[in-house]
Amino acid sequence: MDQDATVSAGDIARLVDVGRAAVSNWRRRHEDFPAPVGGTASSPLFSLNEVEDWLRRNGKRVDVSPVERAWQWLRGAGDDLALGDRVAEAGAALRSENGGTLAPLAAERGPLAAFEFLCERYLDAHSRQLDATPADVAALLVRLTEPDGGTLYDPACGLGTTLVDTPAARVLGQEIDETTAAIAEHRLRLRSQPGEIHVGDALRQDGFAGELADAVVCDPPFTERAWGYDELAGDPRWEYGLPPRGESELAWVQHCLSHTKPGGLVAILMPSAAASRRPGRRIRANLLRAGALRAVVTLPGGPDLWVLRRPEPGDRTPSHVLLTEVDELSAVDELWAAFRTDPTDGPSVPIVDVLDEDVDLSPAVQTLRRSGGEDTHLAFVEALAALRKTALPTPELEKASQLAPPMTTIGELAKGGLLTMKHAGAKLTTGDGDLPVLTADDLAAGVEPSERTTPDPDLVEVEPGDVVASPMGTARVVGCHAVLGPYLAVYRVDPKRLDPYFLAGVLRAAASRAHQGSSRVDARRTQVPRLPLAEQQAFGKAFRQLGVLEDALRETAALGESVIRLGFGGLMDGHLRPRS
Repeated sequence: MDQDATVSAGDIARLVDVGRAAVSNWRRRHEDFPAPVGGTASSPLFSLNEVEDWLRRNGKRVDVSPVERAWQWLRGAGDDLALGDRVAEAGAALRSENGGTLAPLAAERGPLAAFEFLCERYLDAHSRQLDATPADVAALLVRLTEPDGGTLYDPACGLGTTLVDTPAARVLGQEIDETTAAIAEHRLRLRSQPGEIHVGDALRQDGFAGELADAVVCDPPFTERAWGYDELAGDPRWEYGLPPRGESELAWVQHCLSHTKPGGLVAILMPSAAASRRPGRRIRANLLRAGALRAVVTLPGGPDLWVLRRPEPGDRTPSHVLLTEVDELSAVDELWAAFRTDPTDGPSVPIVDVLDEDVDLSPAVQTLRRSGGEDTHLAFVEALAALRKTALPTPELEKASQLAPPMTTIGELAKGGLLTMKHAGAKLTTGDGDLPVLTADDLAAGVEPSERTTPDPDLVEVEPGDVVASPMGTARVVGCHAVLGPYLAVYRVDPKRLDPYFLAGVLRAAASRAHQGSSRVDARRTQVPRLPLAEQQAFGKAFRQLGVLEDALRETAALGESVIRLGFGGLMDGHLRPRS
């Protein structure tokens, strides 16, 4: 089995228990060190047999176990991109009666321990490609949801870390990647764990539609815009509101609740921003009002952990929600147990206090409020450190020739069929309804539509890829379906002849020049360089880089404002003093 086994420099260092620098020195100083047999110049691979011989000749103690040899053989048996497939095949072999080529490995450690070793090495080798839930975090999710003797469901189960070694009598999992799902399946079967693993996107292709579990855990993909917003707009799972296009995590939250029995618990990992992003505030408010969201806990190093409970008929609406930060995972169990015993004690917050315009459930904000200023110094230091670490993106621009390109106008482009444009009126009633409204403030901040309205034939619709501009000078290519707020204009281009990012940049530049003088912008007379599409796209890329810089500067300014606010407040209330 080992004739084709290969090892990297890191593998060699691990086999001999030395640092990688030692292996580099051996290669440099010893002419007889084995030559690479594969890999790349920066990550070469060596024959395991040749390395073993060299190490023994040079007095280096090495003992390659069957399980290590099996791993190196798997890794060297083909393209690294297909390594997951080979690990899955190894799982199938270890489940068979004879073990196939992995029989020595199964005899040494047993099929289960052997496969877990291979899975661990696979995670190490592909740590950048595999977003696996850490084992201790997975165990915490399971403990909090208490699936003892019941059914545990994970709709984004990955390698199955949350589903193995649980007290659940039955587990259900879904995973979008076929290879990853196969590995999870083998991990369950080698444990004789009753359950099922389905392949597919749980939001678009629910493999367990109609099935209710006693407990649900989830570590979903973060910031996924292509989660199915358009096709799933009318899905019955959105009991607490249609998740905004940029809030895929709120879709996963509601998916999990829809698969939970009344009274059952959900533990889901969420990005910290999900607790405060403005587009998601209505859903957060609805979850609180219904008594579904019970806790938001910031874990060490992030992310946030949300604990939810599917309300039962006749339940009284809870009065408090647990919002806190922890330095150690073990603290979560104690805090959750204490909160369930007495929701008014400890780091809990009256729900009525957070049902304001923002519905900000960020534990850091609540911790600072509860401290009454005691943590001002720490908050100041952290904000100042974040400000100092800010690395602003820079646009890639160079000196141009003095020759100005020929120009045309927006009006001429419209006459030629390269674009159409529409303007929204000055009035729009917002508040109720299901139609998202993109406002001037949303456009300036680069966020999802924040308002809602009801259908009206006079409304101006926008689609992904449209350019939207405001009288204040903002112009962006939007990625959402919405209707325009007051005073905004939409430009829809023929992408085969006109690059939308190029047009957005031209509109932004024209508005900036107008604001510097006294003239009023006439959109139809706006000058546009007449360029081939490829050059437009190059300009569009540069305009986008400037937009990214602008957004980064805005975020940096917000950090700076925090430092200033905390500094002034801390100096006046006695929690900060000038450094001596």
